[in-house]
Amino acid sequence: MVLLGSIIAAGAWRYDVGVGLTQIALTVASAILAQLFFDRLAGQRSRSIRSPLVTSLSISILLRATSLWMYPAVAVAAIGSKYIIRVRGKHLFNPSCFGVIFALSLFPGVWVSPGQWGAGVAIAGWIVAAGAIVTARAASADISASFVVLYSAGLTARVLWYGQRWAVLIHQMSNGALLLFAFFMLSDPKTIPDSRRGRTVHAAAVAAIALILQFWLYANNALLWALFLAAPAVTIWNARWPAPQFTWNSEGENECAVQQM
Repeated sequence: MVLLGSIIAAGAWRYDVGVGLTQIALTVASAILAQLFFDRLAGQRSRSIRSPLVTSLSISILLRATSLWMYPAVAVAAIGSKYIIRVRGKHLFNPSCFGVIFALSLFPGVWVSPGQWGAGVAIAGWIVAAGAIVTARAASADISASFVVLYSAGLTARVLWYGQRWAVLIHQMSNGALLLFAFFMLSDPKTIPDSRRGRTVHAAAVAAIALILQFWLYANNALLWALFLAAPAVTIWNARWPAPQFTWNSEGENECAVQQM
């Protein structure tokens, strides 16, 4: 995932001049400090900084704002949601998704960059993503794979229904934001169903909601809204198909345990 993130970040840097070092530094620093603060407030030992790094990377690449102060504010809100909005010992929303939706809903002068960063970046990203699915040890690669298959199937069906050229499908899939969503946001192991069956069903729900929002209701940022709206259903899937919860050990590696830290 580090390599995939590097490819996406490099693409954003080259093709999207809106990404700046000051913006990235503010977002990353705020996310890390926010996690340290909330860990201490909750009386927890500080864990791996992997989560705030992924969250800040996602926010930095996706979100654009007219004022720099908005980036640390969004980062703090994103990390804070992990500690404040919780159900059965798990945070409900993906932090980066919550942060972006939070900003879009409350702050004027913010928008999401769709991240069309060129076919070369997209091809490299998909190659690395495919390899990550095969070799990943985290119990979250399956939900990314399921979503990509189902979402691309929906796009393919639409292309065939309207008799469009295959270039339309290629253009829709050549999107760095789609890679970022599928392999960083949707696959967050702390906010997805615990069971494999639940993750597959959840991936199908997110894909269906996204397709409806994008092509029927013509909503902007359909992927982000789909993940946000589908988040409460995770508690239903966990109740229907119970399984051990995911947690991080002290070294930041993944493991499953019945009790969550």
